[in-house]
Amino acid sequence: MTGSQIYTAAAIPPAAHLPDIDTYDTFPKLLRYNAAHIGDRPSMREKNFGIWKTWSWKQVKDEIFKFAAGMQALGVQRGDRIAIVGDNCPRLYWTICMAQCLGAVPVPVYQDSVAEEIHYPLSHSEARFAVVEDQEQVDKLLSIKDRLPHLEAIVYDESRGVRDYPQPFLHHYDAVVAKGAEILDAHPHQIDQEIDKGSADDPSIIPYTSGTTGNPKGVLLSFRNVMRAAYNGARFEGLKATDESLAYLPIAWIGDHIFSYGQAYVCGMCVACPESSDTVLTDLRELGPTYFFAPPRMFENILTTVMIRMEDAGTIKRGMFKYFMDHARKVGVRILDGAPVSLMDRIKYALGEILVYGPLKNVLGFSRVRIGYTAGEAIGPDIFAFYRSIGINLKQLYGSTEASVFVTIQPNGEIYDDTVGTPAPEVEIRIAESGEVLFRSPSVFMEYFKNPEATKDTKTPDGWVHTGDAGFIDDRGHLKIIDRAKDVGKLNNGTLFAPKYIENKLKFFPAIKEVVAFGHERDYCACFINIDLEAVGNWAERNNISYASYQELSAHPEVYKTIKSHVEQVNRDLAGEEMVAGSQIHRFLLLPKMLDADDGELTRTSKVRRSFIAEKYETMISALYDPAATTASIRSEITFEDGRKGMLEATVNITDTQTVPVQGQVAAAAE
Repeated sequence: MTGSQIYTAAAIPPAAHLPDIDTYDTFPKLLRYNAAHIGDRPSMREKNFGIWKTWSWKQVKDEIFKFAAGMQALGVQRGDRIAIVGDNCPRLYWTICMAQCLGAVPVPVYQDSVAEEIHYPLSHSEARFAVVEDQEQVDKLLSIKDRLPHLEAIVYDESRGVRDYPQPFLHHYDAVVAKGAEILDAHPHQIDQEIDKGSADDPSIIPYTSGTTGNPKGVLLSFRNVMRAAYNGARFEGLKATDESLAYLPIAWIGDHIFSYGQAYVCGMCVACPESSDTVLTDLRELGPTYFFAPPRMFENILTTVMIRMEDAGTIKRGMFKYFMDHARKVGVRILDGAPVSLMDRIKYALGEILVYGPLKNVLGFSRVRIGYTAGEAIGPDIFAFYRSIGINLKQLYGSTEASVFVTIQPNGEIYDDTVGTPAPEVEIRIAESGEVLFRSPSVFMEYFKNPEATKDTKTPDGWVHTGDAGFIDDRGHLKIIDRAKDVGKLNNGTLFAPKYIENKLKFFPAIKEVVAFGHERDYCACFINIDLEAVGNWAERNNISYASYQELSAHPEVYKTIKSHVEQVNRDLAGEEMVAGSQIHRFLLLPKMLDADDGELTRTSKVRRSFIAEKYETMISALYDPAATTASIRSEITFEDGRKGMLEATVNITDTQTVPVQGQVAAAAE
């Protein structure tokens, strides 16, 4: 199914309960609508010092208007760019809308970026203003301020540690809002007049891509782009003002912008911010959202924690958990999908809900989840089935920044662990002859900011966007993603080599955190593997194995033995899949350090930077392909949490694995 055939979504009716986004065609206009129609409903919550504080839509509108008036007094003009740096907190989300009220364009930046990484998006976007969370972010900007000639003023939220800074261009958020309040007392319609100037085709936001192969690109999205995506996703899932979500993923990520901002304004629902990144799971339990998104790694980590705790539980509790989870795996997904299930199985499942599933969901904070999404990477079938079997409506979706997130979504009743769903509303999908996935929709980005060459390479004149992903539409009309198109290669024997596919299979095991597979134009597939410190550390504790560091634990013979068993299980799985049967893993080594974004090995969204790793660890890769080599040496600069640099020197073992002979695999690959 490739070539000129176009796949589209099934028609769904308009959502009468949602505002008309052709009339209220910018987010500031939706803000006024929500304040007027559901003004007393909660808009945002934030936990601070253990206490949840709530703001209504009317209170949020008043706060944003005062902030906008104050920023206008500081010199913000239509068309300016305003950088936003910090963790999830109401004031930074309000900054997005504040900028849009004045016709300025928000530029969110990943809060965990070091100063040099922040420099590029601020310099490239020519940001005149920055609104940041705290002293940490202020210090980053001050360290590069002399190389940001356009940056005129910095507004900070938390004053601790900053209040005595002498720089005249530093302004506290409260002072700006107080100034704005004075202005609105004298000119109450000043911000309304600015909002009325806005239209659907105005720039709404510039999120920067993660930059896996070079500098990140600024993706210029209009209000029409973002609002159509948010609206279509909301009507597809029936989101309402009564829904609640937890905003804990980076504000700079387009997914958070849609789920925690775009859909919140379109639906009028409430978004809550955790107290800190360390308290997300605790705050999740307290909040009990109805709408939840998490990358596969978080769902994997939660399940790993559950299984670790069950290993430490008493015999009766552990036995009951195993009994009812076996039953859930048998009938839980069918019950969730509305498929026929016998009365006895339903009764047993209901008992399991009382004794196991219900308490477990309550502890995890998933008791009220009506819709859950995961995306970004493939999620393990067993992990996916676990959550769905206990009654959580978890779905996979596929998207990109250039699409304002949604390209495909799994419809209710058509949820499969090996696909990412059917085209989202108003999205068209086409598979090129090369196997690359292309899409087109009203939510397609305007352009890459100040980068016409990249725009031309990615977006065709008639609006089709090259995703760079290889995939196909199966007989059910669902999209399957194989890998990044540029990463798909072939072994020397002609077998298809899809590294991401292999890596994801390995990452399904709780003991494995990260994988980098090699094999293109080589004789066989080999891997670097990072162990999961929490899972393997817990195993070591239960087995009285002492260790002093990640490096020491990863080198332990028993750890190698465990990982080898996982690799060989993946080889057996691959042997049963005709297209990739010849890509079984022949050798692997366990890296003595975690791959880290601060060391340039991962992007800020935790994507592997393959070319960087291939260059940095060239000698280790060569050792994997030297049959006589049993060890590999590493000498690498590492970055500590406080920013200091150091050197890591180590020698690691290379392990050979057992592969499964496959007859005719070369011929099958060639076909």
